[in-house]
Amino acid sequence: MDNGAVIQITDLTKVYQMGQTEVHALAGVSFDVEENEYIAIMGPSGSGKSTLMNMIGCLDTPTSGEYILNNNRVSEMDDAELAEIRNREIGFVFQTFNLLPRTTCISNVELPLIYSGMRSSERKEKAIQVLGKVGLGDRVDHKPNELSGGQRQRVAIARALVNSPSILLADEPTGNLDTKTGEEIMHLFEELYRQGNTIIVVTHENEIAEHARRIIRLRDGLIESDTNVENPTLANLEIAV
Repeated sequence: MDNGAVIQITDLTKVYQMGQTEVHALAGVSFDVEENEYIAIMGPSGSGKSTLMNMIGCLDTPTSGEYILNNNRVSEMDDAELAEIRNREIGFVFQTFNLLPRTTCISNVELPLIYSGMRSSERKEKAIQVLGKVGLGDRVDHKPNELSGGQRQRVAIARALVNSPSILLADEPTGNLDTKTGEEIMHLFEELYRQGNTIIVVTHENEIAEHARRIIRLRDGLIESDTNVENPTLANLEIAV
């Protein structure tokens, strides 16, 4: 395996006990992720993509196999260690935004920095900087209910970026957005990728996956295909600029 990889996954399995039945959600998955890759993980319902996302996001541990994230052996960590590496190494973007409704954009974005122990003045400065980066420099004091769906997702992306994580992990990031707004969010991911971020998007939509540079398709807990995309779909993105 390439020791320069951000992620190294080897023969990862996850078995859930459902009463008397064993469900093999992952049945031996192996792949690497290099720095500044843009990957889409796809698969039908029950393929294991959500389980794999939880593994990559350090929300769960495998039954067997190995997961190394930035030279940290995640597959052997306890809950406290998983929480620490999640906050340090992974920026999450969810379909439902997961913002605190009664607090401002800047307070929402600051949250991961509070957990990392950064001083208040530094937190605010960094949060303002990242909100500017996602096009919300003039909305820092607004609350989520004062923003459009696309703007809320931009706040969520800013929060995911504020700790300078190793990976930006997005779960159906356009699922709650209309088509035009979804295209704008995918354009933002394209810009973040060009700036050097490593991005993994979990999606069931081909139109979203085609923006990535590599598509991993799962079926029945195994990798069905792992394909580099030579000419990603960027035509629609240019319109959104």
